[in-house]
Amino acid sequence: MSNETYLSHPNFGLLYSVCPVESGRELYTTLYAQRLFFVVSHSPDGLEFEPVGRSDARMMVEARLRLLRRLGRGAEYDQLQKVHKQTFL
Repeated sequence: MSNETYLSHPNFGLLYSVCPVESGRELYTTLYAQRLFFVVSHSPDGLEFEPVGRSDARMMVEARLRLLRRLGRGAEYDQLQKVHKQTFL
């Protein structure tokens, strides 16, 4: 079973959830090219899209991988590792 999450960005179309970054914030990328990245925050006014560079997005994913490894969440780690390889390598 897959827990894929998608959002519609007003200018860039469909975004795919890469991983949570911190409480209430998630990293998303454009669905087809996976070249543009956004940190999406949930606010009382709705969703806020903050563009981030590819290197910053990579560091966020790698930090999440380290956290999952420390917490012993093997299944989540393996799934995010696949996304990391497909997106950044």
